[in-house]
Amino acid sequence: MKIKLTSVYVDDQEKALRFYTEVLGFAKKADISQGPYRWLTVASAEEPGGAELQLALNDNPAAKAYQQAMFQQGQPAAMFYTDDVKGDYERIKARGAEFTMPPTDVTGSTIAALNDTCGNLIQLTQLTRS
Repeated sequence: MKIKLTSVYVDDQEKALRFYTEVLGFAKKADISQGPYRWLTVASAEEPGGAELQLALNDNPAAKAYQQAMFQQGQPAAMFYTDDVKGDYERIKARGAEFTMPPTDVTGSTIAALNDTCGNLIQLTQLTRS
């Protein structure tokens, strides 16, 4: 079994696409519209055939409530792994991202957290354990 797709709810798909591609550096993978519905995914530029992240519109009241509760509690909606969290922090910050936590050493990893501007906190993680 493999994880092929996961989703984050966003309050604006166009704004999310700009953030995830222009600020984080992901590549647009799928963008299919049918009426008011839009299937929008991005993937890592490092692994274009790897897992996709759906940028799902939070137009469902349950989705919106979940997204807001996670944000208010400081819980990341997604975690992205990196080999250079400090370098990515500097690169992403220079592109205008708002970090809520700079690179911080915790047990087994160094993490940083940022606001994706679409209602979510995102965590960057660099494992330090062997």
